[in-house]
Amino acid sequence: MKTLAAVVESVKQPFQLEHIDLPEPGDDEVLVRIVGVGLCHTDLASKDGLIDAPFPNVFGHEGAGIVEKVGSRVSKVAPGDHVVLAPAFDGTCPHCLHGEPMYCDQFFALNFQADPDGPHAEREHGGRARLGYFGQSSFAHYAVVNQRSTIKVRKDVPLKLLGPLGCGIQTGAGTVMNGIRPKAGSTMAVIGMGPVGLAAIMAAQVCGCTTLIAIDQVDARLDTARELGATHVINTRQAGNLGEAIRAIAPRGVDAIVDAAGVNALIGAAIGGLAILGHVALVAVPSAAGKPLELPWLTFLLAGQSVQGYIEGNAISEVFIPQLIDLYRQGRFPFDRLISFYPFHDIEQAVADQHAGKIIKAVLEMEA
Repeated sequence: MKTLAAVVESVKQPFQLEHIDLPEPGDDEVLVRIVGVGLCHTDLASKDGLIDAPFPNVFGHEGAGIVEKVGSRVSKVAPGDHVVLAPAFDGTCPHCLHGEPMYCDQFFALNFQADPDGPHAEREHGGRARLGYFGQSSFAHYAVVNQRSTIKVRKDVPLKLLGPLGCGIQTGAGTVMNGIRPKAGSTMAVIGMGPVGLAAIMAAQVCGCTTLIAIDQVDARLDTARELGATHVINTRQAGNLGEAIRAIAPRGVDAIVDAAGVNALIGAAIGGLAILGHVALVAVPSAAGKPLELPWLTFLLAGQSVQGYIEGNAISEVFIPQLIDLYRQGRFPFDRLISFYPFHDIEQAVADQHAGKIIKAVLEMEA
């Protein structure tokens, strides 16, 4: 079927809206009419060549929409269901079978389209564009996805809000709730008050952290962090030594640090504020693949400290996304406060505004 999509011709080229012809859903696939789709840093990293991706391509991986059609073997969802789309996984590797789909053996190949014979769309002016980015390519009015990537959600919440739960919000909240699992009364610092970091702040408050430090260089974002539960803030433009600034608030250091900024120097400085047996959670994508992170080896050894990377917040999306929606409805996880809506045709303006820090999280609304 024909649909309007945002196609990127080659590395660092702009999004251009054009009609493409989607393949029919396979036996285990679902056709989803996209209602809203979040604009994620990872989309832009792939577009700009920081993460390998084939071109021409239809990106987009924070889609939410309504099921229009299902394949013959689909039993998970039915036409009319509201769904959030989550990353692809094969469902058969040891990690998937042990309940760790975010660490699927085929995660990179499936989500970053490593198979040159993967799905394509025919373009209206000739040629083809790759489909299946993060299993969905949801920068389009319609997307064809494997049923494993569809998460059925309740219908009493505005569907256009929910797409970011499939990646960015899930990543920040899940890193805290599923990964770190802080005890009530514990201490935490979060670096970077973008959507991922602010989701971590909200999740840490839900978990009962009583000292919760937000770290950023933009006062407006720090103000938002306070409103969402941060007990203290540190502006890195004003703090001389970040580790000392953390210890001025938490003299014994913080039990955990979440990095949602991806700035090597900030991570290294913040580690000076990490408590004995403290844990560092790496969430942000570095500025270059293969970029090393230096740690104070002896300090980590003697203090029993640890560092770990987290993909998609260690979340089983089928379970976690509905939980986040329930918390939202209870007023305990107000992620809607992060979102600014743009018409789909204003995708380039949304990119510019997000890059300039004018907004926290852009969500593209599909026009009727």
